[in-house]
Amino acid sequence: MRQIAVLPYRTVGPAVDAPIQILLITSRETRRWVIPKGGLMKGLPPHAAAAVEAEEEAGVLGAACPTPLGSYRYRKKRNSGAFVWADVDVFPFAVTEELETWDEQHQRERRWFSLAEAAKAVDEDDLRALIRSFGAREFRAAASPARMIGAVAGKMADKTGVNTMFAWFQKLLPQQTQFFDLFERQAATLVAGADALARLAQGGSGRVQHIREIEEREHDADDITRDVLHAVRRSFLTPFDRSAITSLITTMDDAIDEMQQTAGAADLYEVIEFEPEMRDMAAIIVDAARLTAEAMPLLRKIADNGHRLHELTERLVRMEGHADEIHAQGLKRVFKASSGKDPLHFVVRQEMFKRLERVVDRFEDLANEIDGLVIDHA
Repeated sequence: MRQIAVLPYRTVGPAVDAPIQILLITSRETRRWVIPKGGLMKGLPPHAAAAVEAEEEAGVLGAACPTPLGSYRYRKKRNSGAFVWADVDVFPFAVTEELETWDEQHQRERRWFSLAEAAKAVDEDDLRALIRSFGAREFRAAASPARMIGAVAGKMADKTGVNTMFAWFQKLLPQQTQFFDLFERQAATLVAGADALARLAQGGSGRVQHIREIEEREHDADDITRDVLHAVRRSFLTPFDRSAITSLITTMDDAIDEMQQTAGAADLYEVIEFEPEMRDMAAIIVDAARLTAEAMPLLRKIADNGHRLHELTERLVRMEGHADEIHAQGLKRVFKASSGKDPLHFVVRQEMFKRLERVVDRFEDLANEIDGLVIDHA
């Protein structure tokens, strides 16, 4: 039997390395902790069906990434009493709203867990492994020692993977650590902008506020980019090649710029309702921003974290390919629906699809930038 599920998550606080929480629910019969799941639904893609299950079983709304995180297997008891194996595809689900009432609220309990607690709470080994790897806290822990300016040379060498002599110079130039702080701040703007873009795509009464939030995050990103460029000019020594630093930060800035362009187009053309494929692409953007936020702290010890960074960039590239497929399918569907009717409707939708595709493309560019750093330094 094949099933679909969501892994509902949220971050606690705005920091780039803020802890991630997972929402679990109890099963109706055994009362064990599980994630919202169910069967495939006719007429709905798997991730959309999983989002329906999340609303019905857990009372949460959000952005379901169409690219699955992975899968797990468990033994499901059927009404006849027989047990069958069920393979479950799991889709990341960024929770944007918790409903006060929902279909199964009297049949289940819902609760937010830390990553470690959620992994311990579930019974399935494969699901436990998926939850543990979702936030990769072991990699964040390895990349988050004290970030005090003026740290001793040995610690600076350990954090950047350079030799002892180079670390001695770093001690004389404490602004070295500013680059990593700024990379992580820029990643935080991507996460905030992506979340606002996903809420905008879902519709609702907060449209104006979502557009304004994306614009504010774009201004923040511009400031951070300028700070990095100034730091490159002022610094005698840098953790990576100067061109690599500027390319990395400007690529991140390009991503939030494209988000702002998308929001601006929605405002200009008064797009109130987004196509289902547009919402799917926005969900991919949310997960891409999350992966970027995970990757940035790992750059502090890139020699130790090269394998994990490659895993993250590989997933970013795979998501970009999936977004291209969704873009083509959505544009074709809208074209057929608009044929012989309002041509302006198709032109506006085409522009919105193009804007969203450009956002995803920038994350693929970012994956290539990170891969380049890994090749050079890990």
